[in-house]
Amino acid sequence: MKKLDPDPAALEQLLTRWRGEAESAGRSIGRMIVAHEAGRDGFWLARWLQARGCETHVIHPTSVAVSREHRRSKTDRLDSAMLMRVFLGWLRGERGHCSMVAIPSLEEEDAKRPSRERESLVGERTRIINSVKSGLLRLGVRGFNPALRRAAKQLETLVTPEGAPLPPNTLDEIRRDLARLAVVREQIESIERDRLARLQQAPQSRSNAMVMLLARVVGVGLETADMLVQEILSRPLRDRRAIARYAGLTGSPDESGARRREKGLAKSGNARVRRRLIQLAWRFLMFQKGSGLAAWYRYRTEAAPTRRKTMIVALARKLLIAFWRLVTTGTVPDGLILRPA
Repeated sequence: MKKLDPDPAALEQLLTRWRGEAESAGRSIGRMIVAHEAGRDGFWLARWLQARGCETHVIHPTSVAVSREHRRSKTDRLDSAMLMRVFLGWLRGERGHCSMVAIPSLEEEDAKRPSRERESLVGERTRIINSVKSGLLRLGVRGFNPALRRAAKQLETLVTPEGAPLPPNTLDEIRRDLARLAVVREQIESIERDRLARLQQAPQSRSNAMVMLLARVVGVGLETADMLVQEILSRPLRDRRAIARYAGLTGSPDESGARRREKGLAKSGNARVRRRLIQLAWRFLMFQKGSGLAAWYRYRTEAAPTRRKTMIVALARKLLIAFWRLVTTGTVPDGLILRPA
């Protein structure tokens, strides 16, 4: 047990020293493996170790079973010993010890940034618009739309129901909000322009070809297609069960003796993909009414309309698997309408 500062060079020296000590003691070292938990530092350490010929694995933290006692001992030493036990069990091929996180390349990690940044900026845009509207509502001013580009000019003409102009501090605050809103809007447009430029520069690359094919589906926009490809569809997942599990769209059964119930979605996967897929499933029913998936949904819900919210999750799971097959094998789902290439 040894604590180190976050210094990769010091870690490499320590590993080299330990290997040398083992060899000087007469041990034959044929394999050296390093494992660590996934955290906020990302995967740079795993890539750094792999570049130096060290076999590296990243343990999924929530896959390690821990004691369910209300109060239990928890120290770095105990956690390290527990991780070593589950990791050795995983190396022996035993199931249920832990699971490993796929280590993405630097390019794969960077490809996710535009979509995630745009999602954050859209949320900031909504926050600013709601803040401006709520500030005006406190004064009784309604009918002002901050999202309009001429909102700054209309702001000067607003008056309260009493006929008085807006208070100076409130007016200055709204001006600053509108200035931030203009910056956020410009950044969103810049991200969208850069995405189109990348798709046009290399349309035949694997991920770009997937995005262009998925964007041909009527009801799927370019932003949704790019997010799905970069977040999940371009990953080397082995089958449809792994695809659904990564998105957190699998069930969580609870069975004990004669009691059997379903606790709902596991929600252990990518929350960003799960939210967007459920929104896409509702949109899919509007734009792809003649598809086999839409007919399946109507058949399952026409006798029980109260099940629509439950079945929309099942439709989202089927939709994700259908899109995965479309971009990997070219299999077009039954009745799916595609835009011309």
